Amino acid sequence: MKVIMKINVRTVCFVLVAIAVLSLSGSAKTEKDKTLSPYFFVQGDPNVDHLPLKDTRVEIDASGVIADVKVLQTYRNEGSRPINARYVFPASTRAAVYAMRMRIGDQVIVAKIKEREKAKQEFDEARQAGKSASLLEQNRPNVFSMSVANVMPGDQVEIELCYTELLVPTDGIYEVVFPTVVGPRYSSQPESSAPHLVKSPYLHQGNNPSSALHISARISAGVPIRELSCTSHPIVPQWLNPSIAQLVMDDADPFQGNRDFVLRYSLAGDQIASGLILYKGEDENFFLYMAQPPGRVANADIPAREYIFVVDVSGSMEGFPLNTAKRLLRDLIGQLRPSDLFNVVLFAGDSTVLSPKSLPADQQNISKAIRLLDQQRGSGGTELLPAIKQAMSLPREANVSRSIVLVTDGYISGEKGVFDYIRDKLDQCNVFAFGIGTAVNRYLIEGVAKAGMGEPFIVTQEADAPAVAAKFREYIQTPVLTDIQIRPIGFDIYDVHSTRLPDLFAQRPVILFGKWRGPAAGTLELLGKTGHGDYLTRLDVAGVQPDDANRALRYLWARSRIAELSDYGSSQVDADRIGDITSLGLKYNLLTQYTSFIAVLEAVRNAQGAAKDVDQPLPIPLGVSDLAVGGGTESGSEPELVWLVTLSLVIALMMTLRWRRRLV
Repeated sequence: MKVIMKINVRTVCFVLVAIAVLSLSGSAKTEKDKTLSPYFFVQGDPNVDHLPLKDTRVEIDASGVIADVKVLQTYRNEGSRPINARYVFPASTRAAVYAMRMRIGDQVIVAKIKEREKAKQEFDEARQAGKSASLLEQNRPNVFSMSVANVMPGDQVEIELCYTELLVPTDGIYEVVFPTVVGPRYSSQPESSAPHLVKSPYLHQGNNPSSALHISARISAGVPIRELSCTSHPIVPQWLNPSIAQLVMDDADPFQGNRDFVLRYSLAGDQIASGLILYKGEDENFFLYMAQPPGRVANADIPAREYIFVVDVSGSMEGFPLNTAKRLLRDLIGQLRPSDLFNVVLFAGDSTVLSPKSLPADQQNISKAIRLLDQQRGSGGTELLPAIKQAMSLPREANVSRSIVLVTDGYISGEKGVFDYIRDKLDQCNVFAFGIGTAVNRYLIEGVAKAGMGEPFIVTQEADAPAVAAKFREYIQTPVLTDIQIRPIGFDIYDVHSTRLPDLFAQRPVILFGKWRGPAAGTLELLGKTGHGDYLTRLDVAGVQPDDANRALRYLWARSRIAELSDYGSSQVDADRIGDITSLGLKYNLLTQYTSFIAVLEAVRNAQGAAKDVDQPLPIPLGVSDLAVGGGTESGSEPELVWLVTLSLVIALMMTLRWRRRLV
C-alpha cells in the first residue's frame, strides 16, 4: 500500500508539474502572441516590414480666441512592394477640420468633401484601380482615421490637414492642446466585428513612437500674456513683445508622440471685457461675441443665489455614491450665505421635494435638509427628466441667480430629452452636473454640462470626493452676472446660437455665434444684474472692422451648429438631423461623422492592383501598460496564477504523503 501510494503521489506531482510547465509554455506563447499582435508584421519579403508614417509637423497659430492648426504627416514606403496603410489619430473635440491636401512627388491633390459612403466608395474604387488615394474619416468627434492607397516603393506621401478651434478659457487659463495618440479602447464585441478604433495596433509599452513629432506655435493675444507654460513637453519660447510669443518643442528628443501636447497661458486684466470679431464672406457674414468675466470676484459683487440640489437616490446609488452625495450636499449647503436660498429634490422612481419653495440657508433649514438626506438608503428606478422639470418649475424670486445641481451616477435612458429640456431653459437657470460612481454614465454627465454650458465634475473614488467637491463648490458659487441678455441695436443678426444664455460665472465666458447682414453698424448691449444692481455695457459695432483673417468664424459657426445637432452623442442622432449635419458638412467643407475628405491621383500607378494592407501602429500612451491592449506579464497574470495553484497542490500532496507515512 505504501509503495502504491508513493507511486500515485509522485505520479500526480509529476503530472501537475508537467501541466504547470505546459500551461506556462502555452500561456507564455499566448501572452507573447498577444503582445506581439499590435506590431505590423508582413509574411514573406522582410523588405516591406517598414512603417509608413515617418514624421508629423504641427504649426499652431493662436490669435485671440481662435487657434488655426496645420498638420503635415509624411509617409514613406521603404519596402519593395506597394502598400495600403491606415492610421488612427486624435484631435480636439472642438476641432473644425476644413481642408486636406495630398502631395506625391511634385503632384498636389486638394481633397474634396463628400458624403461619407460616397467618399469611401470612391477611395475603394481608386485603390482597386491602382490609383494613389487618401481618405480622411471621423470615427468620433475627437478621433480620425487616415487611409492611403497604393503607396509605391520609394514613394513619399505628404498629407496636410487644417483645422480651427475656439479657445475657451476655464479658471482664466487658455489651453491649446494637440492630442498625439489615441488611447486603447475596450470593446466586448468579437475581434471580427469590433470597430476599427478598437482593433488599432499598438507598440509595446516603453517603446518610443516610431515617427518623429515637431510642434511650433505662435500666440498672439492682443493683451499681455501671463504665465505661459507647457506641462507635457519641453519647449523653447521666444517673446516678440508682451502680447506675442513664439515657441517650438525641444527637438532634442523628437519621438515624444506618446502624450498630448498641452500649452497653457493666461492674460493680464481682471475686469469684465466684451469682444467682437467679424468676417465678411461672399454670401454670408459671421460674428463671434464673447463676454469674459473677471478673474476675481469680491463677495459684494456676487448677487443673491438660489441652489436646487437634484439628488439621485435610486438603487444604483446605494453605498459609496449616495454616501458621497450626502457629504457633498452637507458641504455645499453648509457653505451658503444666510442670504442665499436652497432646496432639495430627491428622485428615484418618483420625486420628493424638501419644501414647496426654496428656503433661506440658515442653520435650522440646513439641519432639516441634512436629516432628509440621512434618511435615504437608495432604492427604486431612476426618472431624471421629471425631477429636472419639477426643480425648474419651483417658485422663484426675482433678481436671484438660480442654479440646479444634478448629483447622480447617470444610470438612466432618455438622455436626449434631458439635454433638450436643459438647453431650452438656459435663460431661466444654470445647470451643473456632478457624477459619482466607479462607472459613471459620462455621456449623461458631460451631456448635461454641455447643454448647460458648464463643465462636468466626476468622482470615481471615495478618496477623491473632498477635493473634487471643493473645486465644484468654488466653481458654482460665484455668479458675476445674472439675467443676461445680449441685445443688438441697429445690427442685424440671425442664425444665432446659443439663443439662451446662462448666468456669467467667474470661471467661464459667455459666447455667442451668429451671422449678420447689412452694414457692420449699430451696437451690441450686454445686460445683466450684479451684486451692485443693474449692469449694462455697449459695444460699438462700427468700431470693429471685418477681417479676412477671421475666416475661421465660418467653420466655427458651422462646427458649433453641428455639435448642437449631434446632441452630444452620434447614437442619438435621428434621420432629420443626419441630413442637416451632412448638408452643413458639404456646404462649409467640414469633416463630420457623415462627410469625409477624399483625394485621388488619377494616374494609374499600380497596374496590377496588388498591395499589402497594413495598419500604422500607435504608441502606447505614456504610463499605460501592454495590458491595455491584451498583453503583458505583470504580477497576477495567468501564468503566475497557474504556477501558484499548481505549487500549492504539490505542497499539499507532499504534506499529505508525509502525514500518512507517520500514521503508518
